[in-house]
Amino acid sequence: MSIQKQTNLKKRVAAFAKPDKKASILQLINTILPFLLIWFLAYQSLSVSIWLTLALGVVASGFVVRIFIIFHDCTHGSFFKNPKANRIVGTVTGVMTLFAFEKWKRSHAIHHATSSNLDKRGTGDVWVMTVDEYADASFWGRLVYRLYRNPIVMFGLGPFYLFLISNRFNRKGAKRKERLNTYVINASVAAIYGLLIWAIGWQAFLIIQMPIIFIAGSLGIWLFYVQHQFEDSYFENEDEWDFVKAAVDGSSYYKLPKIMQWMTGSIGFHHVHHLSPRVPNYHLEKAHESTPPLKKATTITLASSLKSIRFRLYDEASKSFVSFKEVKGLLRKRKQVNSRLQEN
Repeated sequence: MSIQKQTNLKKRVAAFAKPDKKASILQLINTILPFLLIWFLAYQSLSVSIWLTLALGVVASGFVVRIFIIFHDCTHGSFFKNPKANRIVGTVTGVMTLFAFEKWKRSHAIHHATSSNLDKRGTGDVWVMTVDEYADASFWGRLVYRLYRNPIVMFGLGPFYLFLISNRFNRKGAKRKERLNTYVINASVAAIYGLLIWAIGWQAFLIIQMPIIFIAGSLGIWLFYVQHQFEDSYFENEDEWDFVKAAVDGSSYYKLPKIMQWMTGSIGFHHVHHLSPRVPNYHLEKAHESTPPLKKATTITLASSLKSIRFRLYDEASKSFVSFKEVKGLLRKRKQVNSRLQEN
């Protein structure tokens, strides 16, 4: 794609980067109020059946994902035109989703600026090693990476690490504004959880809240993972890296059933979001449908997305993801080639 075409594509999508105050307020109403109602019903259902409580928790976790998308838009300054409104709503939804607004705003901005850049990995992204890096890694380096990429660790333990550790502490060198925001959110979460435990008891609180947070966390990590971890995803070194290609070819279009698309705030149109982060979630589908070149982005479905679980390492030679099983064969062939070269 020529530079001119890339510029035109960015301009076409940028036309949708206009927050609609009424749409944003409506989304707050149809997301937060149902969540609070379902949470209350989950508490009431404890006297009926714990299984009913857990079922309601599953539904509530979907709304937590949707609340997170609102939080996410606020970090991009795309939910409201007013920056102060974005900060307030972002902080409130940060309390509800257990994310520190200013901290995540910074790391996620870096993710957008460096996505698919092999020379700038490590902030706000999923850890990806190349085949060559894995080959050169020590035994312990490989073990740690294999544990990290294990689905049980990533989607099972990942939410607990995210909510209890990563989101609760400031990074080294964080500025005052970022540190204070994290403290405010932590204090608010502690106060709200404390009041709920006082009002309904710690057992009831854990039965209701823990499954909601765990399921929402697992779903969130899955969405973030699958939108960049697909077989022919785009990755390049700094000198070859291109922002538009990283957005369109390095982010997938996750085609979900309509109810799931609604619950996930249309974040499945991830290629559109990466091309223009200021487009609010409720305009992403319209931007996709109105821009023909974006329809060529890699499309994955619920069924096909499951294949991404086996993608572990990025092979720069084939420019695709490979599994740990496949990498054994690749390393064996490269070892044989090197041996022949040394003999000659």
